[in-house]
Amino acid sequence: MIDSLIANTDWVRWVCPERTTPGAPAADAEHSRIEICVIFTDSTGTLAALHKADRLARNLGARLRLLWPYEVPYMVSLTNPPVAVEFLEGQLRALASSVPMDTAGHIILCRDKRRTLHLILKPGSIVVLGGGKLWWSKEQKLARDLKKSGHQVIFANAE
Repeated sequence: MIDSLIANTDWVRWVCPERTTPGAPAADAEHSRIEICVIFTDSTGTLAALHKADRLARNLGARLRLLWPYEVPYMVSLTNPPVAVEFLEGQLRALASSVPMDTAGHIILCRDKRRTLHLILKPGSIVVLGGGKLWWSKEQKLARDLKKSGHQVIFANAE
């Protein structure tokens, strides 16, 4: 991840510690392993995406990373978001603990989710996200946008 490049700028702030589940690899450890990024959409969609990504990661011997680009309105400071960071961290940890694989999680306070994802995802990243089945849903639109940017996107339909 390139958190040192964008940390604490005027529109992005990293807030979650690197380790989300016990034993999750450190950020600089095992660079040679494939990394699968799950993008938080909503609780139901993200849960579906995590389960799909968990199966894929175990089959590929990959690392699993959960990213939550949390949009903060411009009128609010990134250092004082409208929802307590501790609450968001609790949600992230609960989601990450729903799969057996170690998961590194990050909450990124930002102004623009798409712009942030374009900055933090490595070129050609494997991305899993979940959401509604309808082609016009915001999750499907995000998946199409990430595909156009050259990422390998897997979509998990939420029940």
